[in-house]
Amino acid sequence: MSVYTVHVPSTTAEKSTQNPERFIFIRDGFSFWAFLLGPVWMLWHRLWLVFISYVGLAVLLQIGLQAIGAPPGVMWAAGVLLALLIGVEAATLRRLTLDRRRWTNAGIVIGDDLEAAERRFFDAWTRRVPRAPIAAAATAPVASAPALSGSTTEIVGLFPQPGGSR
Repeated sequence: MSVYTVHVPSTTAEKSTQNPERFIFIRDGFSFWAFLLGPVWMLWHRLWLVFISYVGLAVLLQIGLQAIGAPPGVMWAAGVLLALLIGVEAATLRRLTLDRRRWTNAGIVIGDDLEAAERRFFDAWTRRVPRAPIAAAATAPVASAPALSGSTTEIVGLFPQPGGSR
């Protein structure tokens, strides 16, 4: 089972509804393609600032290792470790970029694959009922909990259903 975070683009004045086709599902975990082809993966996902930072860091790392006279094996290992770091943090880099672009994190969903996660998320998303404002909920009458076999005391230890009366 994979864990996905769901990101929704920010709504503007002319687009009051959210288009589900634009939602982005980001799988949490190691990204093999980000590890193997880091710069190409960054450009593919339009992570421009991440790409510029990566190139700058890689160049500074190689120049610094050459300046101290590190052998070629150490320079190669440093490049592999940097690629490994990109592979491990690929999902976080995408999330940070979407956050910077003012996308909203709509939630977390678990599924066997992307299609199952999408089905599960949109099933719950379409059943979601708009919640009443807090002030209106505070002034609404509160129904008492059901009583046990003729007793007038409330049931203790049970939690109310989401969206139900308290």
